[in-house]
Amino acid sequence: MRLDKFLKVSRLIKRRTVANEACDAGRVLVNGKVARASLNVKVGDVIEIQFGNKTVKVEVLDIADTSRKEEAKELFKYL
Repeated sequence: MRLDKFLKVSRLIKRRTVANEACDAGRVLVNGKVARASLNVKVGDVIEIQFGNKTVKVEVLDIADTSRKEEAKELFKYL
């Protein structure tokens, strides 16, 4: 699954266009490397997102094309 779509489905970022812009600006790292929005995300990947002065680090646990609000939390684990 594309990185921008995973960020939207997991609700780490609310909109796919915002996720795309964050990737383009270099604020999203996957396994320690700056990632493009088109990067394929796999289970076990570590995603780091920089929101201003705050950084969120998560590990991908599962991948789903769609998810409800309650299920979205099960797609990743905060590190």
